[in-house]
Amino acid sequence: MRKFNLKRGPRKLFIQKLANNLIVSERIMTTQARAKEIRPVVERFVTIAKKQSLASHRQLLSSLPEKSAHKLFYDIALRYKGRAGGYLRIIKQASVRKRDGAPKAVIEFVK
Repeated sequence: MRKFNLKRGPRKLFIQKLANNLIVSERIMTTQARAKEIRPVVERFVTIAKKQSLASHRQLLSSLPEKSAHKLFYDIALRYKGRAGGYLRIIKQASVRKRDGAPKAVIEFVK
């Protein structure tokens, strides 16, 4: 588990916000470490949304903002109804971040 130099609460919120941004835009560019950390979180959300039940919808609403929970439940989950897993892909970029040299990556939903 990567800590990102944050304590437990702020780190959990940070990962949740990254997951929210990924769900809303469906593709984000970030560092490889961040992409590897949010991948299992978002894939778990997609698995929950695929159940298409009231309980799963409420579970998503408790973890995500309303806009991204609705998009995940009504749009994204329906795309992956027949897929068993592997909803996201991480594409490593050749470039690095100027500020600290962290390797960059693009994380996106598989079409």
